[in-house]
Amino acid sequence: MFVILVYDTAAERNPTVLMTCRRYLHRTQRSVFQGELTAAQYRELTSALSTAIDPEYDSIVTYTARSPGMIDSTTIGVHLGGPGDIL
Repeated sequence: MFVILVYDTAAERNPTVLMTCRRYLHRTQRSVFQGELTAAQYRELTSALSTAIDPEYDSIVTYTARSPGMIDSTTIGVHLGGPGDIL
């Protein structure tokens, strides 16, 4: 599945959320990631993020599609990332 993930977390949790997202997805904006994941990888990612955040304060939103070809995207300004090696 193709996943777009957007997060808004407290500054002290940003590094943990960032490193977790980088293990699974490509960074496209400062707090936006995208990429192809299996269902198992998606479950691992969301489970890891659920334990890293404060659900009373932080927010993580994921959008899923069957493939990246089903989503049109346009970048205005600097293109900050995209497909490539995941750390």
